[in-house]
Amino acid sequence: MIESRRPACSLHFVNPHGLYDPSPNAYSHVAVATAPGRIVFASGQGGEDQHGRLAPDFAGQVRRALENLEIALHAGGADLRDVAKLTVLIVDHSLERLQEFGAELRRIWGTRPPPACTLIPVSRLALDGMLFEIEATAVVSR
Repeated sequence: MIESRRPACSLHFVNPHGLYDPSPNAYSHVAVATAPGRIVFASGQGGEDQHGRLAPDFAGQVRRALENLEIALHAGGADLRDVAKLTVLIVDHSLERLQEFGAELRRIWGTRPPPACTLIPVSRLALDGMLFEIEATAVVSR
């Protein structure tokens, strides 16, 4: 990942008392953007390469979709540290798939607090064989 020289966006993540601890599932309950800036919306990214070929399995699609998400964010002048909210779509959702996604998200997020996230189980996505899609909203300081 390329480090930019702009100041980091002022994002604060909260897991309030009274709600369960979401950290094992790699998300935070609330994301608050306190700095003025611009909002970058990255549309749903799937597990396909630049030629439209999907990775053959769920884990491969998750890895590629997260790589694609980083590319999309960079095109908008943002990166992972700017992400306030994720929306995830999983075909044939299961605890195993949640754990695979969570592990991969924790790997790329590192020690940063994870963003707010909504996971939506679905029966189908846009492409035949597509098993995973992720979109992001990022807030970038000016």
